[in-house]
Amino acid sequence: MMNVYNTVLVPIDVFSDYTQILSRALQVAPDTDNIHLLYVAFPQTNVEPYGLFLERDYSQDVKEQAMKKLSEIAAGNNIPTGNVNVEIGSPADEIHYVAEKLNADLIVIGTHGQSGLRLLLGSTANAVLHGVKRDVLAVKI
Repeated sequence: MMNVYNTVLVPIDVFSDYTQILSRALQVAPDTDNIHLLYVAFPQTNVEPYGLFLERDYSQDVKEQAMKKLSEIAAGNNIPTGNVNVEIGSPADEIHYVAEKLNADLIVIGTHGQSGLRLLLGSTANAVLHGVKRDVLAVKI
């Protein structure tokens, strides 16, 4: 008999194809209330020459867009909106942090993903595996 996972963390890239990852999480979680969605955005700044304020932080814009998209995904899958998380930082570090914070039993992650700059292709899942204290289900996409 397989153990029931009470808290399943599902980090997804809302701007890429996440359907297989979410589908697998829905299969292993006992209920949609047990699923927590996470999107991690990279910090982004833009330096403007001659600008009075030399840096504009785009992180808040990205965070708001991702939260809107993640909330839509949650609503479409009967996942409580309180189970939606958006963080800014290094994907593996933030996944570890949120997993600890939620005391997640399982992390369901894609084995490769890509952002607009094709950053960390495949290495995020690998980095999550190292130093994690919970089960990880890697979904081949």
